[in-house]
Amino acid sequence: MGFVGAYPDRSVEPPQPGEHRLRRLVDWFDHAIELGASGVALGPIFASRTHGYDTTDHYRIDPRLGDDGDFDYLVAGARRRGLRILLDGVFNHVGVDFPRHREASNDSASARWFRGRPGRFHTFEGHSELVTLNHDNPEVIDYTIDVMAHWLGRGADGWRLDAAYTVPQQFWASTLPRVRERYPEAWFVGELIHGDYAAVVQAATFDSATQYELWKAIWSSLNDGNFFELDWALQRHNMLLTSFAPLTFIGNHDVTRIASQLANAKHLAHALVILLTVGGVPSVYAGDELGFRGVKEERYGGDDAVRPEFGSPPMPLDAFGSDVWALHQYLIGLRRRHPWLHKASTTTLHLDNRRYVYEARSGDNALLVALNIGDEPLRLTPSEVGAERAHVVAGSSAPRQEVVDHVVVEAHGWRILSRA
Repeated sequence: MGFVGAYPDRSVEPPQPGEHRLRRLVDWFDHAIELGASGVALGPIFASRTHGYDTTDHYRIDPRLGDDGDFDYLVAGARRRGLRILLDGVFNHVGVDFPRHREASNDSASARWFRGRPGRFHTFEGHSELVTLNHDNPEVIDYTIDVMAHWLGRGADGWRLDAAYTVPQQFWASTLPRVRERYPEAWFVGELIHGDYAAVVQAATFDSATQYELWKAIWSSLNDGNFFELDWALQRHNMLLTSFAPLTFIGNHDVTRIASQLANAKHLAHALVILLTVGGVPSVYAGDELGFRGVKEERYGGDDAVRPEFGSPPMPLDAFGSDVWALHQYLIGLRRRHPWLHKASTTTLHLDNRRYVYEARSGDNALLVALNIGDEPLRLTPSEVGAERAHVVAGSSAPRQEVVDHVVVEAHGWRILSRA
């Protein structure tokens, strides 16, 4: 909604179907290709009253965005470029204008679609306009399966399952396998925040889950000068990688942007290096690759700063934005040249509060990553990390493609190395 300016702002006339705002996304698909992305994850696009997460009709494109023809145009644009489309599925709750909810006070069958009773239905995290579905109701299960299959049949490639952490795991286990019977290549990622990710993924039959634990450890360890926190999180991350590839990120639509989250702008590079050299499925939140800033606030409208409207590309950039864009392109390109990183685990080679060296390895493939957020240089010899000489793959203030017998990582710098 926010990306194309389809805000629920009652002070102005809402966007109309004739504006075809969903098509504006296609204008940015070449930008995604230049970035090195392989797919585009959308926010909610189905009919709702306000922000998209209060769905009123899962089979209808929100009129503020357009119509079915606009969705077909979007899918065709993605297919031409080899991009995949991930939809945002809100199946924990619906909006108060959802037809079954409007009928619930006078129809017992409709009332059984929701938890609680008419006038006292359960809501999502205290939001009165988000009514919780009854996931034990076979009709709700069948409805969810049909919605997912409908849009996969229309060209989507998978689903992000919103608020998956609050939905009974048995519900997902009852729906996703039946969808996969018809669309075996579909990919399902559950939004998880806390808990035993691996156990939930297995019980719910997800393909992946959002790695909030690693997200927090990345920015927190950089801000606090405490790489021990990151090391612990990466040990946990290694365990997850034995059973599935988590969706990793340093920014998304629900959190403060990484450029605003970090106390030292120099450390944005370190956060990105970590994201793109550890195992998992890395994702980049639109605008982070351009150095956007924005702080999430706990108030009504508190997400607006991190969900701005985008104009038409290309977007003018200042020096900081240009550097961030170039770094994203390079590191994503590096990851695409080393696809084994998808399942790589990490091993710690050097660790103190402000300096961290780890090996990312899958089978015979390996890269060495050296991070220094201290005020003094980090000096390494290849022998300290199990090699006679090292090949400099990338780094801050470092010539690329250089073979060295010692490495000096300047203050607040980083290196990516391979054994020569």
